[in-house]
Amino acid sequence: MPSHPPDHRGKRQRAAGRLCHPPPRRRVSNPASPYIVFENVEVRYSPLVRGLCGATLRIERGEFVFFVGRTGAGKSTLLKLLTREAAPTSGKVTLAGIDLGRLREREIPALRRQMGIIPQDFALLPRKRVWENVAYAMRAVGATRKEVRRRVPAILEQVNIGHRADAFPHQLSGGEQQRVAIARALINDPPLLLADEPTGNLDPEHSLEIMQILARLNERGTTVLVASHDVLTVAKVNRRIVTVEGGQVTSDSKSEAPARV
Repeated sequence: MPSHPPDHRGKRQRAAGRLCHPPPRRRVSNPASPYIVFENVEVRYSPLVRGLCGATLRIERGEFVFFVGRTGAGKSTLLKLLTREAAPTSGKVTLAGIDLGRLREREIPALRRQMGIIPQDFALLPRKRVWENVAYAMRAVGATRKEVRRRVPAILEQVNIGHRADAFPHQLSGGEQQRVAIARALINDPPLLLADEPTGNLDPEHSLEIMQILARLNERGTTVLVASHDVLTVAKVNRRIVTVEGGQVTSDSKSEAPARV
């Protein structure tokens, strides 16, 4: 069977994301050193299909940035490059001056411990209470029992879930479960917080509540990056919006004065 049958090319493009032609290569011109840089990044999944096509983007420390676009546009790939779930086929990705493409496999766990990662599906332990879910995550990264007892209540209060500390996951609403997932991402007091579709399973009211929590964390100095297709909620938060289409950054809008949320 031919490896690239002509009648399947269009179907592959629609299903897998994109067949694209990277834009002309360009370098980031500002000599200042930003916190995160994607420079002409291409991620290739096969000879025909690419996850990113020459994406160039710079993010300063302390920013709150939304990556928006349709499913398969490439916004989640940007986050996966930072966690090294994906690696660039070409181009360069740097975080705090570190070339992530050059990291060895054994160095990746340490990289991930320096960031908070919020999953879309909550991933809570069903037989453990709210405080135990956070405590378990802390113990897993080496925190002492004394540290756990001291920090867990404060972390839960940061995301407004302290009053539900003794509840089990099945007793929580979707918004409450997502708040616990955010709490677990805060156990190392990370300078960088990554969220991939954090409101994908929530109704509009709870979606806005989660974005408000992320905005407050950002106001305390945490760099927050969120991949989302929830354009209505994103518009209410009034933060920087980067649009991704076909694996390319097609627009980048910065708000001059972020609104209170």
